[in-house]
Amino acid sequence: MSTDNLRNEIEQHFGETVVADDALLGDCMSLCRTFNISAQDLSFKWQAINFNNKRSLQIFTPQSVVELRAQLQSGQAKAVASSVSRNFARGRGTLRGKLRHVAAKKLDETLSTSKVIFQCPGMDELSRKSRSYRYMHEKVLERSEVLDDRIDCFAELVQRHYHVEELGDPACATEETVTVVGRIVLDAEAASSGVKINESSLVLESSRMMGSGVRVPIRLTSETKLRGSIKGTTGVSFFPGAIVALRGRNGGGGFFSVDDVLALPPAQAPSPPLSDPSASFSMYIACGPFTQDSDLQYKPWAQLFQKLISTKPAVVLLIGPFVDADHPQIVAGDIGKTPSEIFERVFQEALRDFLSQSPGSIVLLVPSVRDIISDHVVFPQSELRSFGTDPRIHYLPNPCRFSLNGLSFGVTSVDVLFHLRKEEYFKRLQDVDPSVSDHAQTSDAMVSLARNLLQQRSFYPIFPVPLDVSHEVNLDVTHSEGLRLGTEDECAPDVLVLPSRLKQFSKAVDNSMVINPSFVQKGCYAQLSYAGQASGIPRDRVDVEISKIA
Repeated sequence: MSTDNLRNEIEQHFGETVVADDALLGDCMSLCRTFNISAQDLSFKWQAINFNNKRSLQIFTPQSVVELRAQLQSGQAKAVASSVSRNFARGRGTLRGKLRHVAAKKLDETLSTSKVIFQCPGMDELSRKSRSYRYMHEKVLERSEVLDDRIDCFAELVQRHYHVEELGDPACATEETVTVVGRIVLDAEAASSGVKINESSLVLESSRMMGSGVRVPIRLTSETKLRGSIKGTTGVSFFPGAIVALRGRNGGGGFFSVDDVLALPPAQAPSPPLSDPSASFSMYIACGPFTQDSDLQYKPWAQLFQKLISTKPAVVLLIGPFVDADHPQIVAGDIGKTPSEIFERVFQEALRDFLSQSPGSIVLLVPSVRDIISDHVVFPQSELRSFGTDPRIHYLPNPCRFSLNGLSFGVTSVDVLFHLRKEEYFKRLQDVDPSVSDHAQTSDAMVSLARNLLQQRSFYPIFPVPLDVSHEVNLDVTHSEGLRLGTEDECAPDVLVLPSRLKQFSKAVDNSMVINPSFVQKGCYAQLSYAGQASGIPRDRVDVEISKIA
């Protein structure tokens, strides 16, 4: 059925409200296509759920989608189990053969009997197509508009949070103290010489709407304070691309003197979920490279795979690069198979074997811009093309947001922590009027780096990309929408996965659990366990252990 026809059917059976919500409409379309049912049948299923729960017909919400998917998966699982049982009784060979036989007949059905409900917005056909755009066609005007919009969005957020009636222009001389919002950039001399940002080279760039895009040097003094930060914060990070809010004045000396640095408003805390211990699950998180630089034998991955087989986690998250374009043998062309053949043999066959032995599990694959099997090597990056038909293997974009049993995740394969560490200038300031968190906070270098992402609401807030690591990012500014970690109306992810060459860790940062699982090449991966929904924020129900493969 065409997209337009399916949309019309959904409008007919669910109403204009659902169709007007792009996320709900996409979810309904996905359910219809995944389970091969009509919009009318989907409506009947929803009515049946309400009837069985002895409740009147309710407004259709994202929670309704969760209930519907669980009900449909349960029905499919029973159908598959019944079919397998009948085939076994007829003597059609081993259990694995029967599962494959059933799967061959039901390619559009969900075989998973997992209790883990996976949700990922933006996985409809239209969204996939928009991510697979033709790159290398950036226009200067489009880039500048995107950069300006980011400043203006934060300006509105700061204005509401700090109750500022009007924001000022940092380039205008004034006797009064004003609040300004802009982007940190290097001065021209430092930028051309490759010098790292420092206190004497700080420059603030305003948007065209608030200051005609003028760049003004800023000066911090011994009296400069930090206001509105989370208690325990010892200072502020400045780096190229950082959006900052400052209070002070331009006295006509050609610079803006800063009295206060205003901490960016924190992301909203998630609402306490309904208690549900049955929502618990186990998860393995591993990031490539998956083999040593000396060969393409993938021995570290083979060792990790044996652990997957023995422990059978409910969720396996694998982050690229899978077939690394920077591997010495691939650079030299010293390979006997195509990259796609390597990916099929090393990963796809192994994952199918894992799922045959753990049919209730799901696998999530996130690419890297270094993946030679990807035909879209810019950041943000579209998902890998599907290498199979098993619906338990999900191909996700880079970066991505998704949820598992209501626990939200944010993931990227770009080493943004290392890039920030290289570029930031950390200024210790006296903390005034801090916001008190309900949860214990630690303050160290890794927490500070991760907090930058959460406050900047971006998977990659640095701009421009440092020249010496630009090949690791290949940033496409005009598609920065795909880099959003959240908006002012969205909560930060409960779990944020940021693989990095910096030392592996798992730390609580504000309302999120931040994980650096390191690389399989170094013999490291992360094990996560979620204790299910209960009172308090979800982060407190997450336990993470950084483990060694050998």
